[in-house]
Amino acid sequence: MAPLEHHDVAARLEGRDWRLEEGAIVRDLELDGFTAAIAAVNAIAQLAEEANHHPDLLVHGYKHLRVKLTTHSEGGVTDNDLDMAERIDAVMRR
Repeated sequence: MAPLEHHDVAARLEGRDWRLEEGAIVRDLELDGFTAAIAAVNAIAQLAEEANHHPDLLVHGYKHLRVKLTTHSEGGVTDNDLDMAERIDAVMRR
């Protein structure tokens, strides 16, 4: 699966909480506290295992979570990343 063009990724992210940053799509979340941040990590980890597509996850400032998606083997953002972002959005709405 080839990486998508920058303008295609940007168009598909328009109006969403994700942004294109250095060859990846990134979403920053502010949660209710540390326990909520870890619960979000665990929920995302479950999705990642099911899809065999694993984002970089960073918990910082005790209640902040950064999610970063890229397809390392392809050197950029692919449809897999955008699909995983949609799954993550669905879990975060629950």
